[in-house]
Amino acid sequence: MREYVDAARPQHPSLIDTEHVLERAFGVVNIPNVIWIDEAGMIVRPAEPGWAGPAEYPEWLANLMAERERQAAEKGEEALAALRAGQDRNSYADAIRDWAAHGDGSRFALTPDEVVAASRPRDRAKSEAAARFELGTDAWRRGDRESAFAHWRETHRLDPDNWTYKRQAWSLVGNEAAGGGELGRLMQFGADDSWPFDGDFNRDTAAIPPGTYYPKTIDI
Repeated sequence: MREYVDAARPQHPSLIDTEHVLERAFGVVNIPNVIWIDEAGMIVRPAEPGWAGPAEYPEWLANLMAERERQAAEKGEEALAALRAGQDRNSYADAIRDWAAHGDGSRFALTPDEVVAASRPRDRAKSEAAARFELGTDAWRRGDRESAFAHWRETHRLDPDNWTYKRQAWSLVGNEAAGGGELGRLMQFGADDSWPFDGDFNRDTAAIPPGTYYPKTIDI
């Protein structure tokens, strides 16, 4: 990941959150998620789907996505509708620009009470899911695959709406099965009976209503 950050030559700090610290602290449940924090360190908008503008992809990835969309459209798959609906990808950055220009006066800035109301509460099940996720990640690093799978399956059961938990587990196993490479981490689905999870990216996104994968939280 660091090589891609360095190649982009960003003009801001770019941290790689290998321990999912932001997820635990701010309630991140998918990627990309954005959290607005002002100069005083106050959260102005809690974690929500957001993009820097119209997405640009490497040619190989753009071609792959186009082919997948073509195949899905031919089959009438609902997964595409589920992924496309919800938060608008192209205009989200306009809201951030408005906030940068108007500060607290921006119509997109929330009050502290509104931030709390819009935040994702963590009940006992979600707290256990967070612990299970960490245990599974530790087991994976130690090479204890069966323990990792067991913890991650329980994580997915306890917090089924947290896509970071799902996609992390799916991508680690899928990347290994694919032998790594540019496409490895995108192989978040089971190709055969060795897949250790009840769901995968294709099946789970096809099973949710349109607009819930990247829920709409802001009207531009």
